[in-house]
Parts: sequence; C-alpha cells; structure tokens
Amino acid sequence: MSLIPLCLAPFLFWFRFPPNSLRKDWFKELLRFCLSIGASRPLIRVQMALSLRPYQEEVVQVALRGENSIIWLPTGGGKTRAAVYVTDKHLESTDNAKVVVLVNKVHLVDQHFAKEFKPFLGNKYRVTAISGDSSEKDFFGRIVKDTDVVICTAQILENALNNMDEDKHVELTDFTLVVIDECHHTHKENVYNKIMARYLKKKLRKEGKLPQILGLTASPGTGGKKTQEKAEEHVLQICANLDSVIVSTKNYKSVLQEVVPRPQKKYDIVEKRTRDPFGDHLKSMMGMIHVFMPSAVNQSLRKMGTQEYEADVVELEKAGVRRGSRLIAQCALHLRQYNDALLINDTIRMVDAFRVLQEFYSKKTLLDETDVFLQDLFMENCQKLKLLASDACYENPKLAQLQSTLLKEFREVKESRGILFSKTRRGTSCLLDWVRSNPELQNYISAGILTGAGAGANCMTQNEQKETINQFRKGSLNLLISTSVAEEGLDIPECNLVVRYGLLTNEIAQQQASGRARAANSIYSVVAEEGGREICREHTNEYLEELTARAIAKVQLLSPREFGEKVLELQEEAVRIRMEAERKMEEKRKRYRPAQVQIHCRGCFSRVCSGEDIRTIENSQHVNINDSFNIGFTFQAPNKNCEPKMYWKDVEFQVKEFNFTEYMSTLLGGLGLDD
Repeated sequence: MSLIPLCLAPFLFWFRFPPNSLRKDWFKELLRFCLSIGASRPLIRVQMALSLRPYQEEVVQVALRGENSIIWLPTGGGKTRAAVYVTDKHLESTDNAKVVVLVNKVHLVDQHFAKEFKPFLGNKYRVTAISGDSSEKDFFGRIVKDTDVVICTAQILENALNNMDEDKHVELTDFTLVVIDECHHTHKENVYNKIMARYLKKKLRKEGKLPQILGLTASPGTGGKKTQEKAEEHVLQICANLDSVIVSTKNYKSVLQEVVPRPQKKYDIVEKRTRDPFGDHLKSMMGMIHVFMPSAVNQSLRKMGTQEYEADVVELEKAGVRRGSRLIAQCALHLRQYNDALLINDTIRMVDAFRVLQEFYSKKTLLDETDVFLQDLFMENCQKLKLLASDACYENPKLAQLQSTLLKEFREVKESRGILFSKTRRGTSCLLDWVRSNPELQNYISAGILTGAGAGANCMTQNEQKETINQFRKGSLNLLISTSVAEEGLDIPECNLVVRYGLLTNEIAQQQASGRARAANSIYSVVAEEGGREICREHTNEYLEELTARAIAKVQLLSPREFGEKVLELQEEAVRIRMEAERKMEEKRKRYRPAQVQIHCRGCFSRVCSGEDIRTIENSQHVNINDSFNIGFTFQAPNKNCEPKMYWKDVEFQVKEFNFTEYMSTLLGGLGLDD
C-alpha cells in the first residue's frame, strides 16, 4: 500500500499512478508539496493502481476470456503481476468467484502475498496467505469459504483435498480459478501434477464445472529431450497436464527485451590443475576400501570424484541393506563421504574437504570389524591428509579465478549485488568461510548463505531465509551464496553479477539463474576448468534453451482442433497410466501384513520396531506408537528433522491412520489407569 495525505486523496482517484520508472520522483515531489502545506497527517491507505505493460496485456488475453492458459515470460518479465491482473478481472466478472494461487516453495507464499496480491487486491477482496508454519492450515476448508484469494503451497491444497475433516477439506471445484506458479514442474509425481490429475479425471468423466487454470513459467524446458520432435512432445505434455494452451508475446518482443535485458555472458576459464596430491591420496584410500569389499562389487563403480560415482555408491548401499550385508552398506556409505570430499576439493579448498571427513569420522560408532577397518584407515592417513590440505602450492586454481571475477565487479561498481550459485548446501558453507577469511574480498563483500528449508544440518529455517533475503534487499549483504533456491521465483533485488560455480544443471536452472542478473550491463559468469564438463553443459543448455523456444513456437502454430486432439490423447494416456500405477501401489501395500514386517536400523541392522507400530497422521506424517521405541536408539536431528533413506510411499504393507483416543486408552490401560 502507498500512504497518501488525506487532503490529496480525492484528487488521486482521478489519476492513474505514473509508471514505475517515474514513480519514485513523483512521490518525492508529492511529499515535498504535502510538507509545504503542512498536510503530513492524517494518512489513509490507497490501493496501488494495477496496470500492465503491452506484452503483459497481450499474454493475458486468453485468460481474460476464461480459457486455460500458460503464460510464458522470462524471469523478471512480470508473470506474477499478470496473474494478479487476471485474478482481479476474474473476481469482478465471475459469480461466487474463488481463487487459489499455488506455489512450490514456502518463501514464495509470503512474497506473492506481500508484494503482489495484497497490495493490488487487498482493499477490494479478502486475500489470505497460508504456508506450512501457518496455524490457518488446520482450518483450510473454513478459511477457503471465507476468503476470495488464497495463496498457499501446493502441498497444503493437496493435503486438504485428501483430508475429509470438515474444517480442512476442500474440493477442486470449490475454486473458480487456479493459478500455478512455476508450472513447468507439473509432471511425473510432483504435487502440482497430483492436483492436476484430479482435474483431468473430472474433465474426462465430465463431472461438473471445473476451475479455470492459469500457469506461469519462465522456462518450460525440453524435459531432457535433444531433438525438435521430442521437445515438442514435452511442451505438449506440459500443456496436456495443465489442460492449457501456452501463450507468449509476439507483437511486443522488443518491449520485453528492453524490460528484461539479457546479461553479458562470459566464461572465466582456468587451466587444469597440474598436481593434486591431496585428491590422489583420497583416491588411494578409496581404492583400499574397494579391495576390502567383494571383488564383484567394484566392477560397477564409475570414475571417482564424479556425480556418477556418487550415484553408484548410493545404489551400492541400498543393495547392501537389501542383502543384509553390513560390510557392503557401510563401505558404500564411507565411499560416498570420500567422494563428497573429492567433489569439494575439486571446487573449493582442500581444508574444506578434509573437515568434511573429520566431522564424519568424529561421529562414527565402532560396531564390528568393518567399522574398525574404515576408522583405522582414516586415522592412519589423517595426519598425511592434514599436511597436504595445508600446502598452498596445491590450492585450487578455480578459487583464484572466482576471486578475480568477484573483485572485478565489486571493485568497479560500488553498489554491486551478486549471487554465487553452488551445487550443495555444504558447498555454500565452505564458500562463505572462504569469502570471510579472504582479506581482499572482505574489503568489498558482505556475504550470506541462502539454502532451501528442510531437513539436515545445513538447511535454513523459513525465518532464516526471510532474514537473509531482507538483509540482501536492504544492502546489509551484497553477495548471496546460494543453492538453486535462489534460481526460481524468488523476488530479490536486481543483481549486476551472477556466478555459476562448479554446476552441472539443466537448461531450466541455467535460464532461471541467468534471469537473476537483471540490472543494466549485468554479468553472467561461468567459472570452470578448461575442457571441463561445466562448459560443455552450459553450451548444451544454450542449445536446449533455443530448442525450447522453437518447440513452443511449433506447438503454438497447431490449429485449435489439432492441438485439442493431441492434448486429449495425452491426457487419456496419463490418466490411464496413473490409475494403473495406483492399482499396483495398492497391491504392493497388501503384499505383507504389518505384523510380518520388521523394521531395522540402516546403520547397525538392529531391529527397531514392527510394521504394526507405525501410524500415519493426516496421510503424511508417520509416527511410531510403541513407547519402548526410544530405548537404545539415539536420533541426531540438528534441524528437528531426520533425512529419510527410504520413503513410506514405497513400503509393502498398509499403514494405519493414527487414532489418539485409541492410543491413550491403550497407554492408560497398560498403566492400570483405564478406570
């Protein structure tokens, strides 16, 4: 909301606010005038004027006709503002209108509420934001009845659709418009697709009036496909999943390019590391673990220090658990830690890689000869690794180039803002420590970490995310060191520098990251090793980005009839496949009775409980009702969560719903207090 002196308020209803480019000066002059006439108080709240740029007006036309559509605009092009406009017009023109805005990340709930929907619609309509930490989610059904616009995570809506409690339950048909942010995620088992699967079932069965769908995306992608035909199939599948046409600007491309300029892309290439004795020593230790394992196991493992090797040892650990071989499972677990250390050594400092192993081995418990061998191997080589890690002669040349890239921009542009993208949460912590301990960087850079909310020691809480973003907006921080959480949807100040460091991602992530560099003359830098896979992947992603655009253009050329026929065929096939998958899952859950299932600790292989002890709460959270469960077990949960190694949806027995009354009756009966 903007605050306007009461004496001027009547006149402002006759004028539209000026465009963004002039608004700041306009308000300064208005404030100066108000002070000159002594009219600084009282103040009233005036709704912000809602206007669109020409290309936004073009892409909302299909939605304004009440038809389903996907708006495809680049990051920074104003997709959310277009959605607010459509929502406003929909509420004006539709009887008993009710809108739900779905997002895929918690921080986007507050962002869309505070920056877009509330300022523009809050005076006319009841707008509510609900996320996982909101108490309102427990009364979602009731709130929907009393609200015009609800902004929430897709999972909250999915839970409400499944929950039959009167205060929580909603039907998809309770809404007249569903807005889906970052809608390119509507595929496979993503929660967006689960919601839309309900929609498609109702559509194909012709069950009543369905809500209008409005999807928003900057990057539909090709789904990993590398040919024109397959890319078109992927775009059509996204359209089918959302039951929507895809629209983009055709008449105002030049205006869009002015509003969202492309950053200057540059490759900051470093020569290959000539010597890496620290990494070589880690590999020799991994080789000893290979020898310790059965010989047949080693044949399936790929090159050490790669993501492929990590995938191999993850599968190897699972295989060890399935076979009941603790030797294989524990060796695989330790090999993954060594591989993590190699990956860190490849991108950050040797000392960071060494600390990762130190922390891991400081927490291990010795249970059998496998643990003794693995622990002794590390302890015998610990001093050697420490000496190698402290030798500056072998330090990572990529860091020197990263320092040069950062200093060039932050020295030359005093008000620089940048985002440094790293692959892992652990990597962001290591890079932050490097920045803060670097005397040259300290003079120009105040850095902070931004990672996803969730389980694990390196995760951030939602409040920590908000605080970091606020500090970046205010300028207290001028560099965010982030995982992919900052790539998509996040409304952060315009940056003049985006650095991709040691990343292998798809074209969607690359486009999203590039879109964060929105300031004039901004730089998008890729810091990578000469001949490395990162450079190859960047070039591949550039090709896939062009392929996406061509595929969308081709799909848009289809006649309405041909498009409709193709989409309907894909929808019928998708519903058939999903129903078959649900049938197989139901059969899988009936494979064993809960009493037949014994659950064991993945680390020590000890029995933990029976399948009969497990219950679900609201069809999502799983609890153990056996009160002796915690005897002999210690759970380390730094962020109040444990990271699951297996998911409950995959178990082969039926898990009952938790009944509190029944549980308390059993508990009190056991204590002799049931009378």
